[in-house]
Amino acid sequence: MTDPLLDPLQDGDRRALARAITLVESTRPDHQNRAAALLDALPTGREALRIGLSGTPGVGKSTFIEAFGTMLTGQGHRVAVLAVDPSSARTGGSILGDKTRMDRLARDPNAFIRPSPSATHLGGVARRSREAVALCEAAGYDVVLIETVGVGQSETMVAQMCDLFVLLLAPAGGDELQGVKRGIMEIADLILVNKADGDLKSTATRTVADYAGALRLLRRRPTDPDGFPKALPVSAVEGAGLGGAWDEMTALAEWRRAEGHWERTRAEQAAHWFADEVRAGLLARLAEPETRARMAELSREVASGDRAVRAAAREMLARLGA
Repeated sequence: MTDPLLDPLQDGDRRALARAITLVESTRPDHQNRAAALLDALPTGREALRIGLSGTPGVGKSTFIEAFGTMLTGQGHRVAVLAVDPSSARTGGSILGDKTRMDRLARDPNAFIRPSPSATHLGGVARRSREAVALCEAAGYDVVLIETVGVGQSETMVAQMCDLFVLLLAPAGGDELQGVKRGIMEIADLILVNKADGDLKSTATRTVADYAGALRLLRRRPTDPDGFPKALPVSAVEGAGLGGAWDEMTALAEWRRAEGHWERTRAEQAAHWFADEVRAGLLARLAEPETRARMAELSREVASGDRAVRAAAREMLARLGA
């Protein structure tokens, strides 16, 4: 039986898309089964340019996305924004205020904005962000922006679900040594120094030069043409540099397609998420009452010294069939 969300989703209905994302994010077993069937029924052949976007809090990610997204919709593109909001470690709640911060883009008929909580998932993205991207592609959006939580240099998980990764930085946000640190800098395809306007324009220019020099010290990746990764100044408020940044993104994407990196990277990403889904399923089995009770019993035996840690762990793994 065809899911009632499938046809309106493929027709680009934003309400159907929002309901489908809610379905894949649900933890209810019946919703999970329905979501799996819906994802299996999605048509192939619809591909969007997936752009991951990260940056420290206060760098102007929402302002940039609104200005950048509005520019793209003005060029005839359909833009989906998947914004991941941090969740409270105490209450588990999230504000989910991205539509409020991007009110102009939210009203654009060719744009779709979906805030999702990060919950307990690490790496700057939500647990089901990849499935949400697939749903946006099926709905006909040709550019998908994945905005990460924005916590710092450990947000590398988004690289496993996007075609390009853009790092947004503020002028004079730190010394040039930050540019050679491992982690998020190594996965960036484009570094955009925002707020290059007014009194900060000259500072932004110096910051771009600092990071451009730092990028030359990193080992070149086989998926990069000459000149990449690179650093550019932009101003989300004035709109300066946004067109140039888009030209660089499309040029890099076209080169990767022509060289075969695009398909190969997407295949590697699919394999990564398959393994991740298997690991998540094994962890979910630990929540089953009988398994949880046995694990608590083994934990007490380990704590008392009656069982060795490795032997107890092997028993649990055998129980899980791992």
